[in-house]
Amino acid sequence: MKGVELPPRKDISRENQIRYAFHIVRLLLPWLRDLRQEQMDEKRTEEKRQGASVKEVKLEQAKPHPYERTYCNNCRTSIFDVHRRCRVCQYDLCIACCRELRQGKIPGGEDLEIAQYEDRGKEYVFGRIPNSRNRDKRAPFKRHKDTDKTVVPWKANSDGSIPCPPKEKGGCGGSYLDLKFLQTETMLSELEDRADKLVRSETFKEGVANASDGCPCSDHSDKRTQAANRDGSGDNYLYSPIAEDIQDDDLVHFQKHWAEGEPVIVSDVLRLTAGLSWEPSVMVRALREKKTANLAVEALDCLDLCEVEIKICDFFKGYTRGRTHPSSRWPQILKLKDWPPSSSFDERLARHGAEFISALPFPEYTDPQYGPLNLAVKLPARSLKPDLGPKAYIAYGIRQELGRGDSVTKLHCDMSDAVNILTHTAEVAYKIGDLHDIEEIRSKMAEQDNKEFYGDLNEANKSGELHNGGCSTLGKQGNRGLRNKVRGGPSKRVPKSSVEQNTGGALWDIFRREDSKKLQEYLKNHASEFRHIYCNPVKQVIHPIHDQTFYLTEEHKRNLKKEYGVVPWTFEQNLGEAVFIPAGCPHQVRNLKSCVKVAMDFVSPESVNECIKLTKEFRCLPSGHRAKEDKLEINKIAFHALKAAVNLLDPSLGVLDSEDDQLSDEAVDEKRKRPGRRRRGTMKNKRQAGRKSEDQSRDEGVDKKHKNGRGLPSGDKSSDEALVEKRGRGRPGRNLQSEGQSGHEAADGKPRRRGRPSRNQKNDDQSSDEAVAKKPRRGRGRPSRNLKNEAVDEEHQREPRTRGDLKRLCMDEAVYERKPKRGRGRPKGS
Repeated sequence: MKGVELPPRKDISRENQIRYAFHIVRLLLPWLRDLRQEQMDEKRTEEKRQGASVKEVKLEQAKPHPYERTYCNNCRTSIFDVHRRCRVCQYDLCIACCRELRQGKIPGGEDLEIAQYEDRGKEYVFGRIPNSRNRDKRAPFKRHKDTDKTVVPWKANSDGSIPCPPKEKGGCGGSYLDLKFLQTETMLSELEDRADKLVRSETFKEGVANASDGCPCSDHSDKRTQAANRDGSGDNYLYSPIAEDIQDDDLVHFQKHWAEGEPVIVSDVLRLTAGLSWEPSVMVRALREKKTANLAVEALDCLDLCEVEIKICDFFKGYTRGRTHPSSRWPQILKLKDWPPSSSFDERLARHGAEFISALPFPEYTDPQYGPLNLAVKLPARSLKPDLGPKAYIAYGIRQELGRGDSVTKLHCDMSDAVNILTHTAEVAYKIGDLHDIEEIRSKMAEQDNKEFYGDLNEANKSGELHNGGCSTLGKQGNRGLRNKVRGGPSKRVPKSSVEQNTGGALWDIFRREDSKKLQEYLKNHASEFRHIYCNPVKQVIHPIHDQTFYLTEEHKRNLKKEYGVVPWTFEQNLGEAVFIPAGCPHQVRNLKSCVKVAMDFVSPESVNECIKLTKEFRCLPSGHRAKEDKLEINKIAFHALKAAVNLLDPSLGVLDSEDDQLSDEAVDEKRKRPGRRRRGTMKNKRQAGRKSEDQSRDEGVDKKHKNGRGLPSGDKSSDEALVEKRGRGRPGRNLQSEGQSGHEAADGKPRRRGRPSRNQKNDDQSSDEAVAKKPRRGRGRPSRNLKNEAVDEEHQREPRTRGDLKRLCMDEAVYERKPKRGRGRPKGS
């Protein structure tokens, strides 16, 4: 966020830092023990194969690049430490796939062909009933045509060794997979021993005892919101504080509910910010792109889930005014697809990015840079990091549930914890035509659903109930809502009612983690009652939640409660509210208004086990599945977080350095030698034996910096004078700075024109004056890039003679970098 003032960092006392570190150790130590057990099992298998003890088994260390991710070539799961690799073709296999091969299972799960949906045209989308002979039926599961699992079997040998898979599966088929490791061999064992020592300490026991107090919800009934009505359940109410009222003690209250996997709602978070507008027009101007009005973007039509290309100005007109399909008067609901891209949100919307960070409640968990309980912050600086946002979600919305074409985010699970803030809403008044036209289209859609889903339309009509989760969900209440919406006719816009203006912008349904299996079973049994791409009935179910093909309407939620007793937390998100969604909680969202929502992922210590569970589910999905790739690398995040916490609590035994840290210096140096990169000098190894004194190392740094005859000259001259005389027209030194002066000024008080200040310049005014006098300054060149409101000497206080002088004196933070031109006559007067 260059040029944008960052939000203030919350000060965390030393006492709280220690308490948070104990919290991390307590929650992550079981994960480390399980990881060590998996690795020891693989080493014991290698022990039996080699006929040696575990201690005698020597593993070869792999050396990955810090900016590259090591992943399993079979299941695409990231590899953190122990794995197997082919010495010939470098094929990598995770220990989970190794275990499944020895058990006779298909490693990584069965690979299935992803079903494709047919485009039947707009008439079908709006309710045309297909012929009975062409009626679509649910397609069975299919394997990939090029699968060779049955033709060329791949299995482990009787001694536990694993051959490299054949070429058809990505290997070479001519070697065996050797056991490798990425971290140092004793890294995890040392970390576990130190963590165990901390857990047995009295300080740790006192901290855990203080954290195990009861939930203070009974004392703060005004901070709870009822979101469910489950019989005999104590989690019907959600913790919902007000942002401005949150105190340090409320973090403990938040942790009590967060550890139970309950969502949290924080209201009025935008009051914590500077008040930057989230109007779409303001966001477009903030992008500072040329011809932004004609910029075409990709949007998703919620009716048939197809991408449409639309000008950004036209999209935002529909955001506030509404749009209808050209072939009918059915509302056209669009969602902006990945705008701006999440990878460049901070760059292209820098001020909005800083505004979003300042609005985040509980920064101990959510701050993406300094949050002590956000484990993703603990990753090394020189490592490949997951894309956790922030990311904007901009979509149209309508309060009535149409049943088909609603503005929804279908049921899914995020890869980690998430926080979602509703930053802007707009009530849309659609020109949706007469009520007769809308009801006629809905009748066709309902008739189509019953014909395709059940095949007996007459029986459905006799029962007086339409058996589908789509258009029938409006019912009488929905009809009344639409009637009020179009009472003015097609040529008039419906005014906003005071009731609608005070309602929420998005409807959330969040399911409990423990209800996930029942929810999946319901969706499998009723999958044929849902529609997906091109409004086709769902053809295939690989994973009911990770497929993200289902949205449960009000009717389906009633049936779910009746058949399985499952009830989600349901609530409306109002403007300025932040919704915290725990990892592992399936959830869906429907926009009741046009909304701008900004979301960001984070990794809390309470959710590490759920993230690992999700990773295991992702690795069993087919290769072409949308959720197949392991983008989070939770083992890597948890390891670095636990290591940082142990180093903070137990610094007496020294700092544990992982293999990422040890290899990063060499890798970065090698990367700097590549063409196209400017080399700025070699990096020093922090673990180099026999560290030299600070002054000596600084002098050596200067010696290394100036090569090819530009080093320090010999003689009786001081190093400062020699540097200035020898450099001449080159770059000045780094730390040229006299006492009481800024780093952007030389010893004579004048701002430096180019380069960085000298590294070894003494704080002596006389010697500095002599050094500057020996080499006169050039009359041309750019002023210092960091020239700010600093004290100037008498020469700079002279009357400006040119426009350039006037700009250099008047500028505050901006720098006038245009060089004076030659041969253009005398400069213009001021």
